[in-house]
This record gives sequence, C-alpha cells and structure tokens, in this order.
Amino acid sequence: MYKLFFRLLFTRMDPEQAHHLAFRWIRLAARVPVLRTFLAAALAPRHQELRTEALGLRMHGPFGLAAGFDKNAVAIDGMAMLGFDHVEIGTVTGEPQPGNPRKRLFRLVADRALINRMGFNNDGSAAVAERLHARVPVFRTVVGVNIGKTKVVPEAEAAADYVKSTERLARHADYLVVNVSSPNTPGLRNLQATKSLRPLLTAVREAADRTVTDRRVPLLVKIAPDLADEDVDAVADLAVELGLDGIIATNTTIAREGLTSPAHLTAETGGLSGAPLKERSLEVLRRLYARVGDRITLVGVGGIENAEDAWQRILAGATLIQGYSAFVYQGPFYARGIHKGLAARLNASPYATLAEAVGADTRKAAV
Repeated sequence: MYKLFFRLLFTRMDPEQAHHLAFRWIRLAARVPVLRTFLAAALAPRHQELRTEALGLRMHGPFGLAAGFDKNAVAIDGMAMLGFDHVEIGTVTGEPQPGNPRKRLFRLVADRALINRMGFNNDGSAAVAERLHARVPVFRTVVGVNIGKTKVVPEAEAAADYVKSTERLARHADYLVVNVSSPNTPGLRNLQATKSLRPLLTAVREAADRTVTDRRVPLLVKIAPDLADEDVDAVADLAVELGLDGIIATNTTIAREGLTSPAHLTAETGGLSGAPLKERSLEVLRRLYARVGDRITLVGVGGIENAEDAWQRILAGATLIQGYSAFVYQGPFYARGIHKGLAARLNASPYATLAEAVGADTRKAAV
C-alpha cells in the first residue's frame, strides 16, 4: 500500500513538499492518544533480545533515525512511535538559517537514493533548545543532538559557533554529535582534518562539561565516506586520543559512480544518500573498528535498507545503526522490518547477545 501511495502521490510532488506532508501526518498521529498507542503497538513491537546499551545509555534496540529528518526536534515522539530506538535531531546550527535555495532535494528512484543540498536549514540552537526544554516525552527514547556550523560563520570562527550550540543544547541531549562532514556548507569538510578537528572537538567537550555538571554528555563525531583511508585512520586515532565516545560512519557522499538514474538527476550537486552509499560506508566502518576496536562506540549509517544490511553493520563493528533514505522509500514499516529481521538473525547466530556480535566479522578477518 505504501509503495502504491508513494508512486501515486509522492513521486508526483516536489520531494521537499512530500517530506513536509509526511512529517505533518506523523506529528498529528503522535498527538492523538488512541491512534498513537495503536500505531506504536503495530510498528514498534519490542524484541527483548535486541536491547542495547551504548554510550552509557539503555535503548530498546540498536536502530535509530539518522539526523536530517527531524531538523528542529518537532517529531521525536512521532518517530519513536514508528519504531526508532533513538532519534538524532538536527543538524542544528548556532544561528537560524533558511538553508540553500530550492529546489534542493531530489529522488533517484532507480537507485533507491536521494541527493540533497539542504544546507542545514533549521530554526537555530536557541529555538531548538527551548523546544527540547518544553518537551514532555510520550515515549521513552534516546535523543541525540547533531550540531553543525552556521554558514555565514568563517571557518576560523567555527569552534565558537559549535560551542554556542553546545552551551544551549547539551543539557537537553542524551548524546551530542559534531557534524563536520556535510558537503552542503562551504568549507565544513575542511574541519575533518585533524589539525582543525582536534581544537574543535576539545572546545565542544569542554563546553559540554562546563554546561552540564550532573552527568557526562557523550560526544561523537560524524565523518564523510569520501575521506581517504589514511584520513579515516587519523580521525579514529584522534577520537581515541581525545576520549571521544563515538564515531558515526558515514554522512552523504559527493561521489556519483554506478548510478542508473537519469543524468539530469545524477548531475545535481549535493550529498548522495541511500543504497549507493552502502558499500563505502561499510568499508569505512570496518576500517574504523579495526583501528579502535571496542574502545569507542561506532554508529553505522548509509544505505541500510533491510535487516541484512543492519546485521552486516553490526558484524562489521557498529553497536548502533541508523537509517533515513530507505525510510522515505519503504514507509512506516521500515523500522519494524529491521527489528524483526535482526532478532531472527541474532537468534540463528552463534552469539547470545547483540553485543557479542559487534565486530565479529572484522575480528575474524584480522586473525
């Protein structure tokens, strides 16, 4: 039914308009108690064997919603209702900004992919912090907050901009993510170089500790799949050196190899997400796990379409996994299918828990 609905309605609409329409329906459904309860029971059944502990947090399972879908923290309970075990909101910038000019979101249906050049359109850290402060949770779900650089802020002043967002948002975050890997903010990816990344992450860590004194807010960094292997190693080493809590692998890619969609779509600038990202994201994840092992938490994201994809990320080294683009194509049963399939694979495996499975294939390959 969803595929028919997608074909008849969403493929005829501007992708960004379709996103806002679907988003509005999710928010409305989450506000109606009877409907909310029914949908949660249907779409978010709990599998006890999938319970996950990561970043010092307990979750119903390992599968969350990647940043980019709920930029302004307006539908956290709606996404939990649909079965996501954690919801990463953002990317949020220090100051509000409209993002890049439209049209800025494109569907590559033949490739089960999206290209976006949204440009961190969001309400800004002050407004999002106020919204999170006022939120009365309906469902127990872990909330991550993804922060990025305001476009007009010069690269040399980036750390101060991230610190501003940290001071406003850290107290409302179960974990905090420093996004330096979107291709849609000029100069942002330059911050992935360790000489720039070290002082940035140090400043954010200090700001989080200074702002939130009753607990330690876990801090992660999100990296691009387009990094050279030696740069992936350098970020991994830096994360361990600084005592970072995790790395998210990966953001969208600027690569366009192997696409079958029409040329006028594949030529659009922006970050490519979805199925074509699968192989490289998995490669980066394996490389990271081989480098850091169990010392920090790895989050696998990029091209996760089904339970098998999720299982492969776990075996490669991911404790947590995230999806976004496949949700657009598969609809409200996406998370349910991931959970059901993961539980079946775990029960059929030699591992007693998901934690035992994390990194198992990468460890075997290293022997």
